[in-house]
Amino acid sequence: MRKVGINLLWMVPGKVGGSETYMTRLLNGLAERASELDYTIFALQQFSEVYPELAKTFKTAIAPSRGRLKSFRVAGENSWLAAQSRVRNIDLVHHAGGTVPMIRTKRPVLTIHDLQYLYYPEYFTRTKLNFLKVMVPRSAEAARSILVPSEFTRRTVIERLNIDPSIVHVVPHGISPRETRKDGGAVRTKYDLEGPFFIYPAITYPHKNHLVLIEAFARLVESRPDALLVLTGAKGSMESKIAAECRKRGLESNVRRLGYLPYEDLDALYEEAVALAFPSRFEGFGAPVLEAMARSCPVIAADMTALPEVVRDAGILISPDNAEEWHLAMRDLLGDEEQRQGLAKAGSERARVFTWQRSADILEDAYRHVLETTL
Repeated sequence: MRKVGINLLWMVPGKVGGSETYMTRLLNGLAERASELDYTIFALQQFSEVYPELAKTFKTAIAPSRGRLKSFRVAGENSWLAAQSRVRNIDLVHHAGGTVPMIRTKRPVLTIHDLQYLYYPEYFTRTKLNFLKVMVPRSAEAARSILVPSEFTRRTVIERLNIDPSIVHVVPHGISPRETRKDGGAVRTKYDLEGPFFIYPAITYPHKNHLVLIEAFARLVESRPDALLVLTGAKGSMESKIAAECRKRGLESNVRRLGYLPYEDLDALYEEAVALAFPSRFEGFGAPVLEAMARSCPVIAADMTALPEVVRDAGILISPDNAEEWHLAMRDLLGDEEQRQGLAKAGSERARVFTWQRSADILEDAYRHVLETTL
């Protein structure tokens, strides 16, 4: 039996956004199948606390760290992970966080979630930007196979990093089947959401473009003072600017900042929302768009990067920086229930293409291909 290691030492649960969602869904897809491959997950101490079922399903090697400092996580990949891989006779290591450690393991496979740093370097600290400029190209050259979440990301990896197209494979996001459903009214009551609302689940980073959405929403409130904008997700570098913009525009009671929510609550809010408003300037995939479509929530999304590939004609696509178009799209959906229902149905049908079983099939095929090659 060939042994596959999955390096999740980069993943601090609740802190890394879409890449965490992506990998945990892929792991759930792998967990539901019989396989000749023997998997071991290498993770931080929090992994088994946050994802106990995955930790029970797979062999899980827990690092002697909670990874609070990135420098410790990087050091762990170059020491503890390398040693553990040798001791456990791992045949292939999937580095799912975008870089391959300097001390390499056997047959490295790499996931590159996106190359945002090449397009918007101003959104990164100097230290992180310099790290990515060195480590991402080097990692891509070292990898036996590169996995990406979308065709958009595949094209950018091939073109911007000058990588052989034959080793770059799309492993799309998959959406989980919903086993339980929370009562929408109860979740509304829990978060004190009485009026019609739009939802935007995104960490508050600059590329997520919250300020344009708030500008558009302020125009909407002039005609619909009962409307709400619900912002969920972890706190990022734009948190204080977003709060200041809401105060400036007098939106403190209309914009609700709920933070990081349990998946069941977020699912219920998708179903209750007028629509998902997703103005992000850069996405390697855009998992919340898929989540919303799967929960029959109409989608308004930016017409950039991977989002048109995911949405296609099942949602409304708008330039991310045209506040007036965002205002009009939200206004129209508030007043047109027939359009809302049509988009909800189209999104639900589109989401059926993205199952985590299909994604896991593609992932295992990539592993097998690499394992069949010589060292």
